[in-house]
Amino acid sequence: MKLTPVKKLVFTAACVALCLVLPMAFHSIPNAGQIFLPMHIPVLLCGLICGWPYGGVCGIFGPLLSSLVTGMPPAAMLPGMMVECCMYGFATGLLMKYVRTKSAVADLYISMVSAMLLGRAVYGFANALIFNPGVSPFAWVTGSLVTGIPGIAIQLVLMPTVVFALTKAHLIPRRYEKEQIHE
Repeated sequence: MKLTPVKKLVFTAACVALCLVLPMAFHSIPNAGQIFLPMHIPVLLCGLICGWPYGGVCGIFGPLLSSLVTGMPPAAMLPGMMVECCMYGFATGLLMKYVRTKSAVADLYISMVSAMLLGRAVYGFANALIFNPGVSPFAWVTGSLVTGIPGIAIQLVLMPTVVFALTKAHLIPRRYEKEQIHE
């Protein structure tokens, strides 16, 4: 089974739609968006499954459309969010293309953790140098990492589960021919 460009576009559109829906479920709780990071889930998923160009596009359009439709993230946070999410989608897709450990689980975790670190670093530096100058980039990165620990934990548990469920359902191709999927 191969993911065609049309299937990738449809999946990317679904992930962009999830960027609107998932945060709405969390924003009734104060600071839940910054704690549980619901918008990051579909962006990471898009990058993991569709690759870097689609993940990067999802990372840009997800926060933008969410802000335009729901007002979240607010305009002041939007540029940093777009840069961060774009890096998540771009990095997970690129890393999944080149990281080949012969273990789908290891590939997923290496790609996700690296993308999360890169995304937070880019977010911190973009905010400190461009969008909100005057605050140390390390303060931005540390603050966002500490606040987002519950969301990061959810992502580390949820993403491999979703990817393997989609693989088991034959909706996405297996990463390796001899890969074991518990059926």
